[in-house]
Amino acid sequence: MSEPVFFPRGGALTLRAVAEIAGAALPEGIDGETPIHGTAPLESAGPDDLAYMDNARYGEALAATRARACLISPRFAGRVPEGVVALVTREPYRGFARVLARLFPSAARPTSLFGATGVSPGSFVHPSARLEPGVVVDPGVVVGPGAEIGAETVLAAGCVVGPEVRIGRGCAVGPGASVLHALVGNRVIIHGGARIGQDGFGFAMGAGGHLKVPQVGRVIVQDDVEIGANTTIDRGASRDTVIGEGTKIDNLVQIAHNVVIGRHCVIVAQVGISGSTTLEDYVVLGGQVGVVGHLRIGMGSQIAGSSNVNKDVPPGSRWGGTPAKPVREWFREITTLKTLAARSRAGGDEAE
Repeated sequence: MSEPVFFPRGGALTLRAVAEIAGAALPEGIDGETPIHGTAPLESAGPDDLAYMDNARYGEALAATRARACLISPRFAGRVPEGVVALVTREPYRGFARVLARLFPSAARPTSLFGATGVSPGSFVHPSARLEPGVVVDPGVVVGPGAEIGAETVLAAGCVVGPEVRIGRGCAVGPGASVLHALVGNRVIIHGGARIGQDGFGFAMGAGGHLKVPQVGRVIVQDDVEIGANTTIDRGASRDTVIGEGTKIDNLVQIAHNVVIGRHCVIVAQVGISGSTTLEDYVVLGGQVGVVGHLRIGMGSQIAGSSNVNKDVPPGSRWGGTPAKPVREWFREITTLKTLAARSRAGGDEAE
């Protein structure tokens, strides 16, 4: 069986180009035309590769690396072994990401699974839909009546774009995803299997049965948002569900109706956000966080993974636990419980 190349390189870069892309300084006396063909972790990098390091726990791997060059923060620059070019930058990981995007452009967002250009045979684009130049439509895609798709957007195999949906320019909708009742900005990435704009979970409860409440709002996804695989974002009940500019959402996240998420938030896998909750800008929710409805999480707050948030969180806070509370208070409670448990065990041992 042959070994496939899933992400072909876009071409080699010189050391000088790598330094410029990463915002790093090229040391004096180094040949800036030396080619860099690939990237690799410190421990497996070879003489044509670029690596990076910004964490002290990888000190041994740095000492043994055979990389041609290493993006590295100033605090570790003196530990780069002889023969490895130290490209010093305050943000080596961000620099490494920029270089990766140049070396492997097809890995930056979902692309056509069929190698398609234009509208593929076997897709279903309604005659009233409007596609700007450069839109790529894979086989099995359905685009509903009145939908508008911006230039250079890719619709991967089997995705569905509903009636009157608007998707901006330079977007990518992954295989099997559905986008309904939504307005999507520019440069948005929606990964495979995501569900955008379906019913919110709304019922008028009663002894005679639960009456469905029609959900007549929309989903608004602003520019530069990324939405992970199999994530669901419900449309609003009577107002819009909003995902703010630059927000990054991991796989398997549930966002309920009427939720408003601010700009540049980070929401990690398996988070659940209940209806009508607001996250202000730059909020971070760790994996498996649960947030009850009708709350506000203040700007810049961070919630530790597996926490349950059941009340408003002030701006700039760091909370954790179930129910979530300020991190210092949470840690004190955990320490107290450990101490009491240890005493209880010691007392039991003495009694025996």
